[in-house]
Amino acid sequence: MTHHYDLYAIGNALVDSEYEVSDAQLQAMGVEKRHMTLIDAPRRTDLLAHVQGLHARRTGGGSAGNTVVALAQLGGSAFYSCRVADDELGAFYREDLMANGVATNLTHTQPPQGQTGSCMVMVTPDAERSMSTFLGATADLDHTALHPHDIARSKIYYMEGYLAASPTGLDAALQGRAMAKDAGVALATTLSDMSMINFCRAGLDAMVGNGLDFLFCNEEESQVWCGTQDLDAICRQMGQLARTVCLTRSAKGCLVLENGQRTEVPSAPVKALDTNGAGDMFAGAFLYAVTHGHSHAQAAWLANHAAGRVVSQYGNRLSKQTVADIKAGFLQHTR
Repeated sequence: MTHHYDLYAIGNALVDSEYEVSDAQLQAMGVEKRHMTLIDAPRRTDLLAHVQGLHARRTGGGSAGNTVVALAQLGGSAFYSCRVADDELGAFYREDLMANGVATNLTHTQPPQGQTGSCMVMVTPDAERSMSTFLGATADLDHTALHPHDIARSKIYYMEGYLAASPTGLDAALQGRAMAKDAGVALATTLSDMSMINFCRAGLDAMVGNGLDFLFCNEEESQVWCGTQDLDAICRQMGQLARTVCLTRSAKGCLVLENGQRTEVPSAPVKALDTNGAGDMFAGAFLYAVTHGHSHAQAAWLANHAAGRVVSQYGNRLSKQTVADIKAGFLQHTR
């Protein structure tokens, strides 16, 4: 069968607004550091008042949205199922996907009235990101966003872990998972955030199901998932969830877990400014490499370097020129 897409993903459509703040400002706003917190419209208005006058960088976001854009920028083909509203942010989001060469259901449907989801990202001087997410229209993401024909013609089907917080979004992700499995498409997901593990564990368990081909998580998420900080125990437990598990460890690089073995892949040496989007970029770069004939160790090398470039700048996306430079370095590395 001819594969039309390297990656088909489903996730939240969020427009990110990123602010640089001090720890004192973060405390004054009552924002929980290093976590993603869901907020309602009045809370968003309250937070906007706190950051009035601060410069905001606006980009397309959403965890899986960042991942499909990363893969497409590297030269892969991607489809993204998501939901926006008929407003200025919704148009911005759709155009951002199209400008990055990502196909989407948004070009096939009339968006509903309402507000497009948005995420206020507070970055403190220690490079940590704290996110306050107003889901808006994406809270009602459902199975109508799926394109079964395109799922069946993809190499990998990827579910954003944040959908575990949405009953309709989770149902859509699981319907797509069943379609992908029936068509012999590889399955992938990400644990997304500690808050998802703490509060939406059943949804994540359903995404993992009876096993995945690829699972992405960071060390802190794996510790919460396994209830231990013992790395050997974590590797044993996480390794049972998927054929290939990528466990990212910030400056220590990442571990690739497969068949009871673990491969350490070092990180690129960088000065961290902002960790927002690093895990999303890692997943996108890794999946680009594995769908283009590279080994998992090579894929992790590319993913570490791409994620390293994300954390060494402010903002969740890389410029096309930066991605081209990373790709050129990767091709040299794999010769």
